[in-house]
Parts: sequence; structure tokens; C-alpha cells
Amino acid sequence: MRILLDTHSFLWFIAGSDSLSTQARDLIADLGNEVLLSTGSLWELAIKVSIGKIELSRPFGEIIPEQLSENEITVLPIELSHLTMLTELPFHHRDPFDRLIIAQGIVEGLPVITRDIMFRNYPVDILW
Repeated sequence: MRILLDTHSFLWFIAGSDSLSTQARDLIADLGNEVLLSTGSLWELAIKVSIGKIELSRPFGEIIPEQLSENEITVLPIELSHLTMLTELPFHHRDPFDRLIIAQGIVEGLPVITRDIMFRNYPVDILW
């Protein structure tokens, strides 16, 4: 199964947080699944780390590449088709990073692992 992670799902997974559901954790950890993380999520994390909104246990440039490699998580690039879909989405959700993840999920036909209930307002499958 191919799955796309919302930013918080990735963070909670690498931190071992209890905030992540058991089903979500199992899906991410299953190496039989192709787990993807949007370039938009990495951009969001970089911004939030730089302004002090998120604190990582080690520098961004160390922990993120290590966790992507260790957990066999593939970075999903932002394609023109994703941005085109983004322009067509209704504004049920205002967060630009979440809107990008939703658009990528729709275009790529990927379910998204997220706790964000606003994703349900869009034609994307949610796993939690």
C-alpha cells in the first residue's frame, strides 16, 4: 500500500509519540508499505524549526535525513499537477501545507495518515 503522511504524523512517528494511533504507527512501520512524505512537509518543518515553533532532538539536517532513510520514507516532490489541483480545492482548510498534502493525495490517489478532521472535507482517503 502507498500512503502519504501528514506532517504531524511523521513527527509523532519519529518521536515515538503516543499521539499517533496504533493503526497509523503500524502502517508507517510496515516496510511492505510505500510511505511518502511531501516536500511541503519538509518545508513546513524547516520553517517551524527556524522560528522555534518546533524543537527537534537534533539538528534538522541530521535527524530528518536519518529518519527518512531509517524508516524507508520516500520524499514526494511537488509536481505541477499537484499545484494545479491545489488551485481547484475549496477553502475548507486554510493551512497551505495541509492543502498541498490534500492535493497530492488526490492527484496521486494516496490515502493520507492524518488526525486532522478537516481533510475529510475533501475527496481523499484518511487513515488513522
